[in-house]
Amino acid sequence: MMSGQMPILILKEGTRREQGKDAQRGNIEAAKAIADAVRTTLGPKGMDKMMVDSIGDIVISNDGATILKEMDVDHPAAKMIVEVAKSQDTSVGDGTTTAVVLAGEFLKQAETLLEQGVHSTVIANGYRMAMNEAKKLLESSSIKAKDDKTLRNIAITALSGKNTGLSYEFLADLVVKAVNAVATERDGKTHVDHSDIKVDKKNGGSVTDTLFISGLVIDKEKVHAKMPSSVKDAKIALIDSALEIKKTEIEAKVQITDPTKIQDFLGQESETFKKMVAKIKNSGASAVFCQKGIDDIAQHYLAKEGIYAVRRVKKSDMEKLQKATGAKVVTNLDDLKADSLGKAEKVEEKKIGDDRMTFITGCANPKAVSILIRGATEHVIAEIERSLSDAIRVVAITKEDAKYLPGGGAIESEISMKLKGFANTVGGREQMAIEAFSKALEVIPRTLAENAGMDPINTLLKLKSEHDTGHTSYGINVYEEKVGDMNSMGVFDPLRVKKHAYEAAVEVATMILRIDDIIASRKSSASEGSGGMPGGMGGMPPY
Repeated sequence: MMSGQMPILILKEGTRREQGKDAQRGNIEAAKAIADAVRTTLGPKGMDKMMVDSIGDIVISNDGATILKEMDVDHPAAKMIVEVAKSQDTSVGDGTTTAVVLAGEFLKQAETLLEQGVHSTVIANGYRMAMNEAKKLLESSSIKAKDDKTLRNIAITALSGKNTGLSYEFLADLVVKAVNAVATERDGKTHVDHSDIKVDKKNGGSVTDTLFISGLVIDKEKVHAKMPSSVKDAKIALIDSALEIKKTEIEAKVQITDPTKIQDFLGQESETFKKMVAKIKNSGASAVFCQKGIDDIAQHYLAKEGIYAVRRVKKSDMEKLQKATGAKVVTNLDDLKADSLGKAEKVEEKKIGDDRMTFITGCANPKAVSILIRGATEHVIAEIERSLSDAIRVVAITKEDAKYLPGGGAIESEISMKLKGFANTVGGREQMAIEAFSKALEVIPRTLAENAGMDPINTLLKLKSEHDTGHTSYGINVYEEKVGDMNSMGVFDPLRVKKHAYEAAVEVATMILRIDDIIASRKSSASEGSGGMPGGMGGMPPY
């Protein structure tokens, strides 16, 4: 700022500022670039991305949230789009690519309106009106989920877009079995805590060697070689205290003046451990899972009594063991009684790959279960784990809500068509924004068609024609490269996933649209090489 001839410095020297249309244009371009980066991963025929970090570690995935998490995004508006993927992943587990692609397309359509002189707040209001109507349409279009076949189809839809090869049907069966096992009824409603399904992974074998365990797998081996490798009809004790002699809080010294007393002193320590093990034995326990350490002498006495023991079990695994076996965690051995023990048909140690693991199987009514993923390479297993995690979340959501929608871009086509009619009833400049919202939704079927190698224009025209004649469940059949009925194909998406994707995309798009001034402080010299504001992203051109 200038006052006469004297400059008045308001912002710190080196601060960069973009205002008005330049700021809006820069933000929209950054958001569109992020959306374009993940757009080719959408659908069953979407491609994967390989991310290599600064130390050479490789991540191969087509999960939107994983890709964006691994990318070194610098532009502030682009970071907001990345947050959409994180929010979608945290809340519902799937639909991350859909949310990001929609956010990019909402901004692309808004850019056209901005050029025509429509104010950004008018566009934001129109988008919110369209979103409220879209939510009603999603709810009215939803179908009630009745059986496990529907859940299986939802799992297959979630897995078919991932790098699971031809094993998605096999994996879908495991997912449905796991979700049904941990589902509980409370106040007349179904609840599924997806964290009760423990997913472990071990290199070796093929994807079809993946196991469902009606119980738990603990990535620990027995603590002593002479302990039994297998215990049938196991009674399980969960101990949250160390089977060790506690060290004193203050510094202490024991002085022995008579050499004959040394053995008595050592014998007293041994006697203490013998009493500990006797308490465990008297409770009837035949398998012990300890959250803390087990002393070598205690291990010896446990082995002598034929008790299987595992030490330093994670707290999260102890909680799952409670739910799986019905045992109670005790912190004092004096509290260990027969009624605090859990039950399992078998506790055994098995060698999986190069490691030994403990399997707790045959639990009567387990409310925590395990899936052990196998695969040829570390990268394959990591992607299968991400895929299973998504599938578990969507099946759990559908089990809770009992509502789903036809997939394959069918619901986007239907809502797009109905929103055009709704726009005519609104009038004013908001009508233009609602029409833009409606047009933006078509990006999902168009992208699915493009990724499948189909002609996007002809495909969209056929799809519109089917929806005009009342075929509301018609979407993109990417396998046969034509338009088809998603309900008869079993291509389904959970209602909650779609609703959250739309809401998250609209919220971030309207927030970005309302920004007309960017004030960025000068970066420190260590990060100046990354390109300043608006900045770069990894080795890609600056956004």
